[in-house]
Amino acid sequence: MTMTHLNILDSIHISAVLDDTVDQLAVLGHIMPSSFEGRPEANEQSPLTPDNVIKLQEDRNFLQLILDKTLNELKDTCSFEALIEAVNLEKSKKAEIQKTILKEEEGRKEIRSLQRQIQNVKVEREDEIQQRNQMIAHLKDQLQEMKAKTNMEGKYIQKDAEVAVNQTQKKCTLVEKQLKEEIELLNEKIGEEERVNIEIEQYLRTHQAELEEKVEHWMEKYDKDVEAKTHELDVLKASKANDLARLQELTKLYAEYEQVVVEDRIEKEKARRKEEQELEELKACVKVQSWWRGVMVRRQLGPYSKKKKKKGKKGKKGSGKKKGKKKK
Repeated sequence: MTMTHLNILDSIHISAVLDDTVDQLAVLGHIMPSSFEGRPEANEQSPLTPDNVIKLQEDRNFLQLILDKTLNELKDTCSFEALIEAVNLEKSKKAEIQKTILKEEEGRKEIRSLQRQIQNVKVEREDEIQQRNQMIAHLKDQLQEMKAKTNMEGKYIQKDAEVAVNQTQKKCTLVEKQLKEEIELLNEKIGEEERVNIEIEQYLRTHQAELEEKVEHWMEKYDKDVEAKTHELDVLKASKANDLARLQELTKLYAEYEQVVVEDRIEKEKARRKEEQELEELKACVKVQSWWRGVMVRRQLGPYSKKKKKKGKKGKKGSGKKKGKKKK
């Protein structure tokens, strides 16, 4: 058995209770009025408004229908799946309604926030419009002041320009007079320069003839000097050739002398090295002889050895002979 199934005894007891409940709901539906309109108790403070009465009737009908289905299911299968499904469905509907209420509440809050923002923006816009109107009025005042100031400045500039034109005309007249005087002075200078130019031209023509004579004289002198210097150059070249030949002879002689000196130095160097070598060999021989003499003395070899005495007759004979020799 599952949790939604009951035994037969429990099903009978619950069915009896549900049957009684369904009957009471049916009786309640018959005795409840459809509306309280026209009755003295139907005032504004009464909770039984027409909407509440309709809602109450709908809930009663729904409960009666669910209990009737559950009663039939208990009688047929000893289970109450219809009741559980109805409860779950109502929970889901209630959750959806709760979500809808929360969303509606959030929407109302957002609407109130937007209304406050709109009001703030409206106030800001009104302040901004007022400030702009004040700015426009201020700018209009400034424009009027600028127009008046511009008119005054225009009149002042016009007068100043007229004065400047008069001064410029006076300056131009004065400059024109000065330029005329300068032109006259320049014409006088030009006439004087022309006279000076004619005199200089005459002087240059006269001086040109003198210069031509001097040029001819210097050309002749140049030719003579070139001829003399050419002769001196030839003499110097010949002297240079002779000196070069003499230098070559001396160079050859110097090379021969240098060769003789080098050969003499080489011979002397060979003789010196030979003497040094012979001296070194002599020193080495003396050292070897000294070393060998020392070895012979230490080891008592050769003439440095000690004579041994002979024992017995031989020794006596020997001693007699020695004595005889000494007598002689």
